[in-house]
Amino acid sequence: MKSREAVVLFGHGARDPEWAGPLRRTREQLQRLAPQLKVELAFLEFMSPTLDEALDRLAGEGVRSIAVVPLFLAQGGHLKRDLPLLVEAARQRHPAVDLALAAAVGEDEGVIAAMAACALACARG
Repeated sequence: MKSREAVVLFGHGARDPEWAGPLRRTREQLQRLAPQLKVELAFLEFMSPTLDEALDRLAGEGVRSIAVVPLFLAQGGHLKRDLPLLVEAARQRHPAVDLALAAAVGEDEGVIAAMAACALACARG
């Protein structure tokens, strides 16, 4: 049975393919935590798939609820300007799909606490 729910982990992208390693590991961990959920990666630039490609593919597979989760540290220009336009265009192309756009993961208190704990562990050696 195909999943009707999905999460798209959205990253900026980079020319160095190794840059996406943590995003891939995040996808794998989320898939282990929620095996019934379809989890995809998408990128703003330099890497594929793009957000348009990922959303179009999921909609074509019959997914009806998609959460776009930006794996960014903060709500900068790309998330304030570019990403909402991409999501709105996808809503126009796929009106039967419920598309939700989350805030940058780095804005989450749990993520902030994890970064602080990591920094403290580094400081203590």
